[in-house]
Amino acid sequence: MTPFEIGIASVILIVVMIYAGLYIPVALGLVSFLGVWIIRDNVEIAINMLALAAADTVSHQVFATVPLFAMMGLIVSKAGLGNDVYKVANFVFYKVRGGLGIATVAANAVFAAITGSSIASASVFARVSVPEMRKFGFTTRFSVGVVAGSSVLGMIIPPSAMLIIYAITADQSVGQMFLAGVIPGVLLAIAFALAIVIMARFWPKFVGGHGVVEMKDVKEDWQDLTWGDVIRLMSPIVFLVLVVLGGIYGGIVTPVEAGAAGSLVALLIAIFRRAIGWRGFWDCLVETGHITASILFLIVAASMYSRMLGFAGLPTLFQAWLDEQGYGVLALMMIYIPMLLLLGTIIDTASMILIVAPLFLPAIEALGLDLVWFGIVTVIAAEIGLLTPPLGISCFVIKSTLNDPTIKLSDIFAGAFPFAVIMLLVLFAIIAWPQLSLALI
Repeated sequence: MTPFEIGIASVILIVVMIYAGLYIPVALGLVSFLGVWIIRDNVEIAINMLALAAADTVSHQVFATVPLFAMMGLIVSKAGLGNDVYKVANFVFYKVRGGLGIATVAANAVFAAITGSSIASASVFARVSVPEMRKFGFTTRFSVGVVAGSSVLGMIIPPSAMLIIYAITADQSVGQMFLAGVIPGVLLAIAFALAIVIMARFWPKFVGGHGVVEMKDVKEDWQDLTWGDVIRLMSPIVFLVLVVLGGIYGGIVTPVEAGAAGSLVALLIAIFRRAIGWRGFWDCLVETGHITASILFLIVAASMYSRMLGFAGLPTLFQAWLDEQGYGVLALMMIYIPMLLLLGTIIDTASMILIVAPLFLPAIEALGLDLVWFGIVTVIAAEIGLLTPPLGISCFVIKSTLNDPTIKLSDIFAGAFPFAVIMLLVLFAIIAWPQLSLALI
């Protein structure tokens, strides 16, 4: 077999093994190791390549952002800032038809700016938002669908772990990736909010609730908030956002330093609110270790996979094939986006970025396209997979968090479907107008 044939066989085998249920980093690392061994007919080269992949990956300073932002997100969740954001958002939007749904989107958008995690958002707002919306007559499908849909904002609004992973994969600036995610993230949140208003007006049976009518029947503490309460509740959140994002965009700190500063500020807020003790802090440290180990294991395996692709010459040959076919940007996107959407049904966002992006990066560069823009397109397309069966990680997180036998997984997927469609429309807009992601850079 030629190196090209071995490379193609390796990629196919990786997908088959993932479909069969093998842990993704194991599938990537094992097949890539065997691929290099067969291509070079020398096991020592494969061993050295694996060692280099691990050393080069873990020693990269930018990877320090992974545990730091993960820890910040966990401490923020412990501090109960998600509840505060939701109270304020409800106070602002509850008089609007479908307002509690809009409040969930707004709260998720703010929460995304201090955690950068879709999973954390889905977990927090499943507990906070779903019972509240059902209490006021909103349907179960709409309630869980809003939480699932808006939870993906955590992966596009900075700081975002997925933007960091793409930046490392494509050798781009983390700061620039964060800047590029601002407008698409806000645009996505606005699109979700407008969609809720439209659905409440033209699809009331799906949404349920009748806005102000239910508010007369049930009284909640957030309805009695004053603007002074709003300032008090939002001050810690605004301060944390200024420390992290303001520090990065203002050139005061690097992304790594911003992660450290954000974790410290989040810890001080949690201590001041008496929301965390030694046990809770230890739990955050342990969970941070689990998250970091799993992500770094995946990245090491993906680094080995990228090197195997280079040995097989797949990226170069793929680019040559595209040139021969005369494919432009539109045709390339028509190949790339469906591939991500398909893979999104079985694997997580980080794995998709690490598996698929290396194949297309040379072609994107050859067409003279911006790699930062391509990263935003990649993350949004991959995030749609969080809402689609059979994997749909956000949907599974909501199901396990609620632990309510009356809420079926099919209800969550059905409720999230309109939001997946909206994400696809926003994705098309960003592909058509790249400046939506590049205007702030």
